[in-house]
Amino acid sequence: MTQPPSYPTPPVGGPPPAAGGVVPPSPHPQGYAVPPQYAPPGYAVPPGYAPPGYAPPHWYTGPPRPVTPPPTLSPGGQPLASFSDRLLAALIDAAVFMAIGMVLAVPAVIIFLIVVMPDLVQVTPDGTVREPDFLNDFLVPMLWLDLAIIVVSIVISYIYHVEMMFKTGQTLGKKMMKLRIVPLDPARTLDRRAAAKRYLVQQGTGLVPGLSYLDGLWQLWDKPWQQCLHDKAARTVVVKVSG
Repeated sequence: MTQPPSYPTPPVGGPPPAAGGVVPPSPHPQGYAVPPQYAPPGYAVPPGYAPPGYAPPHWYTGPPRPVTPPPTLSPGGQPLASFSDRLLAALIDAAVFMAIGMVLAVPAVIIFLIVVMPDLVQVTPDGTVREPDFLNDFLVPMLWLDLAIIVVSIVISYIYHVEMMFKTGQTLGKKMMKLRIVPLDPARTLDRRAAAKRYLVQQGTGLVPGLSYLDGLWQLWDKPWQQCLHDKAARTVVVKVSG
């Protein structure tokens, strides 16, 4: 009895042998690159079919992930403060001064009324009310009161922006936003002279209409240290700190 011919055993997962014992070649030999036009959406290119240098199309890999740029560093290696952080710190400082102004306004009004009201309602010996002298009885005391408030405000502002900055490099707003004023030269320390110069330039820009806005916005295009005009005058930068 004649035995049937034997055929080679095909590899696992490979194509069945053809008649005569010949195994047909693989439809995708090693190194075969699938043309992009034949790859439907979602098709994953097998590793064995991707030759060196083959880049999958974007619809397979997805859009590139945005790379977060590293923070810009000061000459001392600390991250520079962002515009939003500095703006919030300035708003907090403005709110502090508004609260201080309200605290000062209450006793000032009380003192003004105690000093001025008796002169406004003076009664003559014959029982009639004396007509008040507007200049001496009202306007002059009001001007003295305004002058006293201005002097007190300047003193408080100097202590707040110069002495606090000189000692700690921070106002209350900067402390809450974790910011600190440091010299541009990392080998130096912030002294009272630089703090006073920074304060005077910052306050002086407010005397010219629109210049204070230019001073604050200068940080947005200043490179590389993101300084405002008063920073440039005092050679300081504002950095982000841990606490």
